[in-house]
Amino acid sequence: MEHNEYHNPVLLTETVDGLNIKPDGVYVDVTFGGGGHSKEIMRRLGPNGKLFAFDQDTDALANALNDERFVLINENFRFLKRFLRVYGIKQVDGILGDFGVSSHQFDVAERGFSTRFVADLDMRMNQNNSLSAYEVINNYDEAALSKMFFEYGELNNARGLAAAIVAARKTEDLKNSEQLKKVLARFLPAHKSNKILAQIYQAIRIEVNQEMDVLKEFLEQALELLKPGGRLSVISYHSLEDRLVKRFIKNGMFVGEPERDFFGKFNVPLKAIGKLIVPTEEEIKQNNRARSAKLRIAEKN
Repeated sequence: MEHNEYHNPVLLTETVDGLNIKPDGVYVDVTFGGGGHSKEIMRRLGPNGKLFAFDQDTDALANALNDERFVLINENFRFLKRFLRVYGIKQVDGILGDFGVSSHQFDVAERGFSTRFVADLDMRMNQNNSLSAYEVINNYDEAALSKMFFEYGELNNARGLAAAIVAARKTEDLKNSEQLKKVLARFLPAHKSNKILAQIYQAIRIEVNQEMDVLKEFLEQALELLKPGGRLSVISYHSLEDRLVKRFIKNGMFVGEPERDFFGKFNVPLKAIGKLIVPTEEEIKQNNRARSAKLRIAEKN
């Protein structure tokens, strides 16, 4: 499999600018993929700078940068702190995360991420995980499926989708995307079928890869790892992620409100830098994946 079709990094300059790179700083790119953002960070680092990158997808290892200032860790970034500790790193100057599924993963049919191909129900970003789309679709009960479609796919007919799947799998296991589409055909009117399918796939993918839990664990660890003045630069692609990131930057927590100090001021650990950044029309034209990207930058107080 050729690995040159990894996506062009979205908002490349803006994301790396957001990190405010110090030449001798220590940085982390938690979503290495094709290495686009990492290459740009390396370009701005001096001889004593250091970059650690994470990617749980073994396909990404083929893109590792040959540079003694660079380390690629083949793990899920939810283990950020644990694996940086292995290298003696307790604090860093900046952390970058780009939470899209790489177009490489969409383009490899057998990974099952894309609505374009007939493929086994898989969708694991880490091929060693036991939970796949097959398990979710064939073993989750109706309530769990309905909750997944409603919360992660933001689908109004979540209950109907769940009921249809549960009814169909009594006759046979649903093994591939084609079977799933057939079972859900009546929920896919021609003029909207691609959009609804994309939401269905998104919901299953988030569940399979525990993406919301991973994002929360990542943000909490990022906060602990950043030095005061350190930067966090994060790109999300759907409103669920973006809401979490926005709320965490504002409050330093996912639920509840931060405590006020003696003077009635909120004590929050991060401050937003600049406004929300979205791609230009030009970038979207060149890279369709960019159209839903939202970049938020924060600095640790």
